[in-house]
Amino acid sequence: MRRIVKKEKQADKADEEGEPVRTRVAREPRDDSAYVESDQLTRQEDAAKRRVLRSKYLAVMTKINGARDEISSVDSNKFNIIINEVDNLHQQVSKPREQVADAEALLDLANTLSTSVKSISFEGISPADFVNCLVSEFGKSKRSLDTQENEQILVNWKDVGMAVSPFFRTCKGICTMLGPMKNELKQRKCMVTRRHAVRPTDTARPEEVNNIGADEQTDTDKNMAVMFEILRRRRRVKLESLILNRSSFAQTVENLFALSFLVKDGRAEIVLDESGSHIVSPKNAPSAVSVTKGEVAYSHFIFRFDFKDWKLIVNVVPIGEELMPHRED
Repeated sequence: MRRIVKKEKQADKADEEGEPVRTRVAREPRDDSAYVESDQLTRQEDAAKRRVLRSKYLAVMTKINGARDEISSVDSNKFNIIINEVDNLHQQVSKPREQVADAEALLDLANTLSTSVKSISFEGISPADFVNCLVSEFGKSKRSLDTQENEQILVNWKDVGMAVSPFFRTCKGICTMLGPMKNELKQRKCMVTRRHAVRPTDTARPEEVNNIGADEQTDTDKNMAVMFEILRRRRRVKLESLILNRSSFAQTVENLFALSFLVKDGRAEIVLDESGSHIVSPKNAPSAVSVTKGEVAYSHFIFRFDFKDWKLIVNVVPIGEELMPHRED
């Protein structure tokens, strides 16, 4: 009673002061019936779709059981049709029951093929079956109504090679791990103290070597001088004509070695003309100041040359167009 009187007094006081009094407003009840009905409809549609999908899988398994001989036949395309149908149905699977049906269909198909392979491996494929399959897949027949039936049929062996080429490709090997297989710690060896050998007290003076041939030119320097003189006179020459020595593979390699030094020193350059030939021409070597300042940039490349390349150049370059002279040993 006291609480009720107190609330009434507070209400009277609020009316006297003119302040607004808070009142509770009853909320309208939610109408969830529409959501429930739509959810039920969605579930019913999903269940219907799943039943249709399972019935399709059942039809596929019926096809597999009824066409076992046709699936295992080499000339038939039944296997491709069924496996494509199973793949298309697999895209619609989302629930466990449909996944079980999909797995059962694949299991039936695999068992059918396994049984077929076992029977073939037991009985063996006859040469006539092999030849018939080869002719049906890769045969070319020019037979017409006017020609005889026993006319010879051509086989496209290029297509046969392209078909079997994936089986002869190199496969990737097994990755190996470098290092010991055991991770056990090795025991330290006992330290053995060695007595230091006593150095001899006698001093030895080596004999002086005469530096007589220091100013003499090496064979490479001579070859570089001869080659640069040829470039200076001819101005533009072909690479193969410059380095080729028709009677000596070793001297051809030496000529290529001398040309590499000329290119490195900036005294010769190699360019490609419009026909794709390598043209060698002389240049003035850059000064040391330009090299130090970075105004000159060196570029390197790898030139592959072996005995087969030398034989090829010998056949390409006409006789008498060799520019470097033959050197007698």
